[in-house]
Amino acid sequence: MYYVPDGTRMCGFYECSECGSRFLSLRIAPVLTCPFCGEEPDMEIGPDEAVPENVETARLLQVIEGEEEVEKMDKLLSLAVTGGDWDWF
Repeated sequence: MYYVPDGTRMCGFYECSECGSRFLSLRIAPVLTCPFCGEEPDMEIGPDEAVPENVETARLLQVIEGEEEVEKMDKLLSLAVTGGDWDWF
């Protein structure tokens, strides 16, 4: 799971169209590679192998601004992943 560090003032809220995962990222762009189902390209390829494509499937849903708003969204995503269990930490 991807968390943002404490004190973050701005981040992006993304949803992957392939696996449906939602996550926060410090990078803000219209689309990103999903950290859950996307693969980082392996640059150590042989001469007969094709260069892998970096598929960006996670779309930006919202830019979260303000330290309190980022902290609130981070906690909400954590609760969603744990099923609402407050004793997860």
